[in-house]
Amino acid sequence: MAVPGIRSVADARQRLMANPESQAAWAVLDSGFAAAADVFDECWLAAKRVIAADELPAFLEAARVIGKLGRGAEPLLAFLEHWPRVVDATRLPQSATLPAVMAAIRSLQKSPNGPAVTPLLQTLGAVAERLRTAEALQHYLTLSLDLAARTSGSIHGHHVTEPSPSLPVFFAQAPRLLGVVSLAGLKRWIDDGIRLNGDHPDKQRAYFNLESPESRAILQREREGTLFVDVERQLALTLQALWQDDSALAPCPTIFSERPVLPYLAADGLRLPDALADKGDHSGLARYRAMLAHLAGHRCWSMPLIADNWSPMQRMAVETLEDARIDALIMRRFPGLAPLLLALHPQPAENACDPASENCLRHRLICLSRACLDAAHGYQNPLLVEFAGRFRALLAEGAASTRAMADLALSYVSRSRQASDQFAKVHFADTEVDYRDDNRHLWTFIEAGDEEDSFSPPPAQASDEASGLPPRYYPEWDDITGDFRPDWCAVYEALHPAGNPADIDRLLEKHAVLARQLKRLLDLLKPQDRVRLRFQEDGSELDLDVAVRALVDLKSGHQPESRINVSHRTAGRDISVLLLIDLSQSLNATLPGSTQSILDTAREAVALLAWAIAQLGDACAIAGFHSNTRHEVRYHHIKGFSEPWDDAVKGRLAAVEAGWSTRMGAAIRHAGHLLSTRRSEKRILLILTDGEPADIDVSEPQHLIADGKKAVESLSTAGISTFCLSLDPQADSYVGEIFGQRWRVLDQIERLPETLPMVYLNLTR
Repeated sequence: MAVPGIRSVADARQRLMANPESQAAWAVLDSGFAAAADVFDECWLAAKRVIAADELPAFLEAARVIGKLGRGAEPLLAFLEHWPRVVDATRLPQSATLPAVMAAIRSLQKSPNGPAVTPLLQTLGAVAERLRTAEALQHYLTLSLDLAARTSGSIHGHHVTEPSPSLPVFFAQAPRLLGVVSLAGLKRWIDDGIRLNGDHPDKQRAYFNLESPESRAILQREREGTLFVDVERQLALTLQALWQDDSALAPCPTIFSERPVLPYLAADGLRLPDALADKGDHSGLARYRAMLAHLAGHRCWSMPLIADNWSPMQRMAVETLEDARIDALIMRRFPGLAPLLLALHPQPAENACDPASENCLRHRLICLSRACLDAAHGYQNPLLVEFAGRFRALLAEGAASTRAMADLALSYVSRSRQASDQFAKVHFADTEVDYRDDNRHLWTFIEAGDEEDSFSPPPAQASDEASGLPPRYYPEWDDITGDFRPDWCAVYEALHPAGNPADIDRLLEKHAVLARQLKRLLDLLKPQDRVRLRFQEDGSELDLDVAVRALVDLKSGHQPESRINVSHRTAGRDISVLLLIDLSQSLNATLPGSTQSILDTAREAVALLAWAIAQLGDACAIAGFHSNTRHEVRYHHIKGFSEPWDDAVKGRLAAVEAGWSTRMGAAIRHAGHLLSTRRSEKRILLILTDGEPADIDVSEPQHLIADGKKAVESLSTAGISTFCLSLDPQADSYVGEIFGQRWRVLDQIERLPETLPMVYLNLTR
């Protein structure tokens, strides 16, 4: 029941309402909230505009019920202000949506989640504008109630006593979420959030409020359209094949951007939106290719200009004509791209902008850009036609230049200037060429007066600690859901610190007898230096047998064989191998009956293997890994493919230490990424480990075993062979599940120095 003092204030404000109908409706509402009375007149008029007259009583009854929930004025205010937006968005009678909403409110009110009624109603209008149909709104409400039921706290699983920590923040974020994913994607995102954070209220709030990295990563995966990560390799190959450009490609986040994110050129590569929806008949991949071609064209043909003395209007004109020049040169060089670029370039109607009331500069420039690229543009404006002709005349003489486009643009702005170009209201409709970049690379700014005082800053002080590379994120397989957790593991790679290379030399001397035995085997495996290639048109010597047959054919009147020479080529083993060492804490254990640790024995074996591979001349890299939760998987480079087996590598191997855990899947994926860049005929990942995958943030070992299996399968798909040598006597129970048939368990660890090189030789015969 409302407080009498508040009721009297509300009644007084009812009498001040300008509309008698509003006064009558307020009386039906039977509310004592003065805050609601202050806005009711406007809310009632808004409701009458979109709600049928025969349904207004139901609207008032729903508002009356919400006002009596005992949760203050906020739920009523939210309903009065936002419900007309819901009806207007669905374009349906109110009866199609109101019963479902009221049922959801009653369900929340009967539970500890009653306070969430207010955020539900406050965002319902924006949600309805995203969903547009009553069926979709019903689905959204069902998802919300399911989230409430699955995340509310209970006593012994029977009586719900604690409200959902995630429901209010979910309602607050719902309009943004539905702006980037479908309802099906939203459901999967909710399911993943509950599964990953169901027992942690703080983590739930962070996930559903889009504050946690996994929340954004999973949401990114659920976005519709073409994701950059799915086509990155295709785009990189296109850039290399068409433009001979191996620049790095990287995504720009667009997930909650209010405006379209444009591609751009950066000092370290090309930036493209992280997702693109289809546009008409053109796929997201086709749009990516148009963006990539435009950026590559700028890198090939554009030159920066000093922009300090030019107005924003002039710079916009220069950018437009320079973009048109780049597109024209692309269409000349790659005619197959012309239909795509013309289809994606807008073609605004010539008279679409009214200069009496709007700033038409953007409209005029896009019309000019279209006319420059499309001879059949159909525009009649004499000045536009003149400058389009001048543009084509410049390009008929060659590629023209950025400076030539600047001169042409400045002339066009000067001759086409209108009084409305200063208006604040700008005509934007059909003027966005979204495959073009933001042209930040085109301008250089020099601040006045700085030229004479320029100086070189002092060199930065070198940090005592080597700066590491930023982490590289990899997915991890979830065997419960049967799907990947995107960007789940952070892998930090760094060059391993160096120790004393003499320690490795002493280890090799210790195994001198074994080294001599290996040397004899290696000599047998070494490839022959020269292979004869017969039946060659040109060669270093005559193939006598073929030459004699050719002479006989000639004497007998037949066409003689012309390929009578022999040439030679050098034969070699086209192999790249990466040895990945598990450096987890268990390697510090000592061997039975010895003072030597497993790590020391592994170091001896790796030294012998590296020496043997150096004798064969195969490309070899060595790395170690260990982990401290999914947030910190350390990958230590000990030897690179191009490095010789020298003191620098020996020093790193001598300094290797063991610690932490074994998150194998992430390390395998990173090693596979490095191997995938090798062009060898045979690529091998050889893993040396002493236990099953494990980490301190994973309670179920089977999870990391299943993830390791998926990692090995992904490498196999990429043409990379994987083999595991395990030092764990119990490995039979899990190693086969991860590596299939490509594994071996070594029960006698002390024999590792002689076994590891032999395993490699057998793999590479």
